[in-house]
Amino acid sequence: MATFNKFQAFVEALAEKQHNLQSDTLRVMLSNTAPAATNAVKADITEIAAGNGYVAGGPQATVSSSAQTSGTYKLVLADTVITASGGSIGPVRYAVLYNATSGGLIGFWDYGSAITLNTGETLTVDFDDAAGVLTLA
Repeated sequence: MATFNKFQAFVEALAEKQHNLQSDTLRVMLSNTAPAATNAVKADITEIAAGNGYVAGGPQATVSSSAQTSGTYKLVLADTVITASGGSIGPVRYAVLYNATSGGLIGFWDYGSAITLNTGETLTVDFDDAAGVLTLA
């Protein structure tokens, strides 16, 4: 499973109320260009071309749970599935989670090598139901 890497600017943006993780629209954008930890906004990322089942900006990520227990906040997202139809998607190596409401970047996953989805194939971005996408304590 790919590992979550947070963007450095996310921490400050969260503290300055630029993200409401429970109600803002979150999306998963695909890229084949390595993100930098210092990237801050969607425009900093080189997105793959839309088409064949992949929409510009990426699919919406659905919040399953956004809550705190005993002083620890956990964000849980439903897995996002992208299916190629009518042609291939990619190549793609990175899945980037961002806030479509504010444009701010949250984090990314590196799949280790480029993937091309052929018609009928899927990429599942596994957000780890048990541990959540992220925790704040």
